[in-house]
Amino acid sequence: MSGSVLCAVDVSLPAVDTVVLEKAAKLAAMEGATLDVITVIPDFGMSVVGAFFDKTHTDQAMEEAKAALNTLCTNVLGEDANAKVRHLVAVGTAYEEILKTSVAAGSELIVIGAHKPDFKDYLLGPNAARVARHAIVSVHIVRS
Repeated sequence: MSGSVLCAVDVSLPAVDTVVLEKAAKLAAMEGATLDVITVIPDFGMSVVGAFFDKTHTDQAMEEAKAALNTLCTNVLGEDANAKVRHLVAVGTAYEEILKTSVAAGSELIVIGAHKPDFKDYLLGPNAARVARHAIVSVHIVRS
């Protein structure tokens, strides 16, 4: 694999996504691929909720997410490995942004976590299921 491994994490759940990030780093190292780590924040400017947020809220949320992503990667991978990671923050719907980013980055593998199933989403979480269903590359799902 000469491309990249795209690892999708939720920076608001660092304890859960530590396992996902560790697995993605191992897979990237085994294949000699670069590691891209993405987190997606909701679009606070959407017409339904946009009026409740300041116009700079999305920019602030992106900065905070980027800092949290950097902290998560440093804590899990170490400073040296984190320096080689490309940190990506997207705004929108999680599965759509993960899929768009995987195409734009030329990713050959997507690594995403899925929580233990609940009655309403028996097999996978909604984002992991959609990514797995619609991705044009392989998807590795890590149970957390």
